[in-house]
Amino acid sequence: MTWRPLTVRDRMTRWHRMSGEDVVSAMRTFAHGLTREEATRRLAEHGPNVLREGRRRTALGMLAGQFTDFMILVLLGAAVISGLIGDVVDTIAIVAIVVLNAVIGFVQEYRAERAMAALKAMAAPTATVLREGTTSVVPAGEIVPGDIVLLEAGRIAPADLRLLEAALLRLDEAPLTGESVPVEKTIAPLPDAALAVGDRKNMAFKGTTVTYGRGRGVVVATGMDTEFGRIATLLQEAEEVKTPLQRRLARFGQRLSFAVLAICAVVFAAGLARGEPPLLIFLTAVSLAVAAIPEALPAVVTISLALGARKMVAKKALVRRLPAVETLGSVTYICSDKTGTLTMNRMRVEEWYCDGVVERAPTSGGPWAELLLAMALSNDAGPDAAGTIVGDPTEVALYAAARDAGVEKPKEEPRFARVAELPFDSERKCMTTLHRHPAGGFISFTKGAVEAVLERSTEVLTSAGLSEVRHQELLEVSERMAADGLRVLAVGLRRWAVLPASVSPESVECGLTLLGFVGIMDPPREEAREAVATCRAAGIIPVMITGDHALTGRAIARRLGILDDDGAAVMTGPELAALPLEAFEERVRQVRVYARVAPEQKLKIVTALQDQGQFVAMTGDGVNDAPALKRADIGVAMGVTGTDVAKEASAMILLDDNFATIVRAVREGRKIYDNLRRFIKYAVTTNSGEIWTIFLAPFLGLPIPLLPIQILWINLVTDGLPGLALAGEPEEPDVMRRPPRPPTEGGFAHGLGVHAVWVGLLMAALALGTQAWFFYAGSSHWQTMAFTVLCLAQLAHVLAIRSERQSLFTQGLLSNKPLLGAVGLTLALQLSTIYVPALNGVFKTEPLSAVELALAAAVAGLVFVAVETEKWAKRRRGRSEGPR
Repeated sequence: MTWRPLTVRDRMTRWHRMSGEDVVSAMRTFAHGLTREEATRRLAEHGPNVLREGRRRTALGMLAGQFTDFMILVLLGAAVISGLIGDVVDTIAIVAIVVLNAVIGFVQEYRAERAMAALKAMAAPTATVLREGTTSVVPAGEIVPGDIVLLEAGRIAPADLRLLEAALLRLDEAPLTGESVPVEKTIAPLPDAALAVGDRKNMAFKGTTVTYGRGRGVVVATGMDTEFGRIATLLQEAEEVKTPLQRRLARFGQRLSFAVLAICAVVFAAGLARGEPPLLIFLTAVSLAVAAIPEALPAVVTISLALGARKMVAKKALVRRLPAVETLGSVTYICSDKTGTLTMNRMRVEEWYCDGVVERAPTSGGPWAELLLAMALSNDAGPDAAGTIVGDPTEVALYAAARDAGVEKPKEEPRFARVAELPFDSERKCMTTLHRHPAGGFISFTKGAVEAVLERSTEVLTSAGLSEVRHQELLEVSERMAADGLRVLAVGLRRWAVLPASVSPESVECGLTLLGFVGIMDPPREEAREAVATCRAAGIIPVMITGDHALTGRAIARRLGILDDDGAAVMTGPELAALPLEAFEERVRQVRVYARVAPEQKLKIVTALQDQGQFVAMTGDGVNDAPALKRADIGVAMGVTGTDVAKEASAMILLDDNFATIVRAVREGRKIYDNLRRFIKYAVTTNSGEIWTIFLAPFLGLPIPLLPIQILWINLVTDGLPGLALAGEPEEPDVMRRPPRPPTEGGFAHGLGVHAVWVGLLMAALALGTQAWFFYAGSSHWQTMAFTVLCLAQLAHVLAIRSERQSLFTQGLLSNKPLLGAVGLTLALQLSTIYVPALNGVFKTEPLSAVELALAAAVAGLVFVAVETEKWAKRRRGRSEGPR
């Protein structure tokens, strides 16, 4: 009968449920391994044990894709038109901006394609297998289903294995499951068909590392059929979504382009109807079209994001894709991994039970002294050359707790020399060390699971002496501690006059005196609690997604403020798997903690939230997080503990693995979006003023107020320099006290469109009023005056819109020195077109008298007064409109 690999469903429900002998039989292999001929045949049939990459985009394809954005196409069209009418400077500027954006986009996309390469690099290079009864080391890529693989400390599992032998075997599965401590492995069948990956204790998964002991297993899946392979498939299938900024700019570009084309057509038709020279009115309409498109917008976006990225590096956040900087300001949900991000990634004793009381810290004397001594001595952790405590995370926690209480292992060890030990195993669920007592005789210390130690205990040590073991009371104490998310260990001792003839569990681990319990946990970061509170104040919902048990996740979430006492807000992986998609989407916005989830479920959570219209930031460090990191609106990887796979799939990397850093990044993202809105407000309003000025002049019986070159000059100089300087505007005081922007919010929300229309009309009215006054007075300076008033009005406007509510006099002129410098330089350039004789002929201007220049400045200043009055009215009404 030909061997057939099992399907994904078979893998998930069958291997861990079968006995080792049945698995060996099903895989058509033997205890002494495959023959070399059979291994070669299976390798040819099923392919190498490697992760296959999907079809990759070529570098040329990535580069070409950068020019398909609608706004970029509009700008390229504007560049062509500018070149045709002779405005070479504008053409060069637009092309330079487009090329710069294309290069940045290409670099980001090229780097993103490296996620699969990082995943492949985690595979074991070689493996030790048993073939024809002899062991040999073979390349991991040549492992085949049915191979018998030998595992030992330090080795990486080369494929998914059903374990046949496990001698004190522990594996670090954190990259795959998020489990914060190494997993103790067994070989017994597990009956539950719906067990999560992290609960399949009789399996060893490809890419996980052996931290202790040794084992032997039969290969049940290789390559893309492994759990790692499933993640690789999810990673290839996960689509990156456009950022909020990209979506808003696309919509903005489309609407603006259609509006500009329509207005310019009307201007051209009105000019012809009025009898204007066809060539002049055509050039005017075309110039107006070029001027109305804010070609500096991509440059402002790039500069704003680059400045933000640079600041964020100083705040321990490394941005890999520039649009992610702004996206952070839009997120409504932050789905965060627990271990190391919300917690310290370091086990610590949080609670103690001794002498009949539960304490947050140990006391001295009596049974407490014995308990601390047991924690220090029955322990294999210790300092390395640098003084750092190393060893099993649980034992490190016990060592540190005893040391902090004044009982130091290096000082006590010479007095209590260890003479024998019984290592921990998963069947006994405890371990014991025996020591020579300085007063004579021997003493043994046993620690392990509460039930295991209690059933071996006959008495309890208290300050009043020995008392009987009240099993039910003690179990209730341990259950209450466990309900707080603690991993509870019991500790006992026994005194010996002489060592037993045979040091075995049966002879040593009995007749114990119970000393107490210790509750261990990977505690929350202090700064994470504050960051969660800041998130909630800012309207952002933090969600914990963890591979740990629900009880642990619930306890941590409560301590951090993520979770209230709503039982429905916690969901496990099996519960999620049992829910139909429609039912899950109804609940997804209420769930705050997900526990024991599989990789595809993390992706499902992110996708479901996005389907509900939410903008999702996903943090993670393991391989299991990569597909969701890629799919999320912004993926945030851990820089210290994160795998290369997670980093390559992410848009941002936390250099300190700290949740609080995300909140600092969100603050920066909101500030950047505020500044982009300011630029759009400035550019659209000023362009509106130019359009209204040209559009209304014929209807008022006035000649065309601005020549094509004057329109392009205002567009290039007035719009450009001050607009770019707005990117450096400081954040508003309430930036983290307002809710996130709705994902569907348009670029003209919060009154921006209304502001652009009425202030644009005001600018046009001032320019046309000045033109009419001087035109009908017979002055030849009418066009220069209109040109100057419009230019100065735009400079007055940029100073007034630095804040949505605060007055410029409250902010202070010097709070944005680059803007002040840009306004000064633009003013100097404008004056040069009026007073430099060589430029008078180019721009068709005439020198103004001091009185005329003062009048132009005073008229333009009315725009500043009007906008400041608008802000005063908003402050009076106390209305909240957009960024403040």
